[in-house]
Amino acid sequence: MLLSNAVRLPKVSYGTYKVAGKNMEELLDAALDAGYRSIDTAEGYRNEAAIGAALARLLPAHGLTRPEVFLTSKLAPRSQGYESCLKAVAASLDALQTSYIDLYLIHWPGAAGLDPADPRHAELRAGSWRALEHLLAAGTLRAIGVSNYGRAHLRQLLDICSTAPHVNQVECHPYYQQKELREFCGKNSIHVQAYSSLGTTVEKSPLLVDPAVQEVAKEVNKSPAQVLLKWALQQSLSVIPKSNNPRHIRENMQLEFALDDRQMSLLSALDRNTKFAWDPQGVV
Repeated sequence: MLLSNAVRLPKVSYGTYKVAGKNMEELLDAALDAGYRSIDTAEGYRNEAAIGAALARLLPAHGLTRPEVFLTSKLAPRSQGYESCLKAVAASLDALQTSYIDLYLIHWPGAAGLDPADPRHAELRAGSWRALEHLLAAGTLRAIGVSNYGRAHLRQLLDICSTAPHVNQVECHPYYQQKELREFCGKNSIHVQAYSSLGTTVEKSPLLVDPAVQEVAKEVNKSPAQVLLKWALQQSLSVIPKSNNPRHIRENMQLEFALDDRQMSLLSALDRNTKFAWDPQGVV
């Protein structure tokens, strides 16, 4: 995926939300072996140090160099604001054992400890964005963006920024398609990266056992997870599937097949405004 500043974001990233540090090296080893060249983490995941330590050992073992692996991290709500953001990025760089981060996102439009209606949210996230613009200009960050921003948050940011966000990472899957938000992002050259592509992290996500998803999976002889990821890719979304299972990690990267128009329509007809993750709409 070519971002608006010509930085290339891999279509599939390995997601590390709730990936424990003690398992990190084993799982990243499996991911790199399967062909992943993009890893998604966040300050709030508390696993950046484990990722940094694992990559220090794994990159040479896989014959890779740092520029061959795309790293994404995110600013926690507790670190909103100009100075706090600068400190958080510095801490992420140190934890990840790198001199730059390929993509850095504001994880949430709100700041920790404030009522959702508190006007200080807007002030603090504006300060965070100024810090990211500064770090982008310095080359510390190759691309910058946001996560969980709705259209109102994006409009406000576009009104004040010098550099528009390159990415908006949001929940998106057949049950919750965010068509209006995606259209808005498209008109403003903001790439949409989907999370929760497979639904929730429960043992049997409703999406994975949906009869329509199961039907398409049987038709193309792929897993339901592969079908859901391909549905996103065929709409120019990038994806960040997470798994603690090495077999699933490999499968989630094996997406060299196509869904036909009928299959895509069948999946897109599942839209029911069912959200599995946090809802940012209440944050002013």
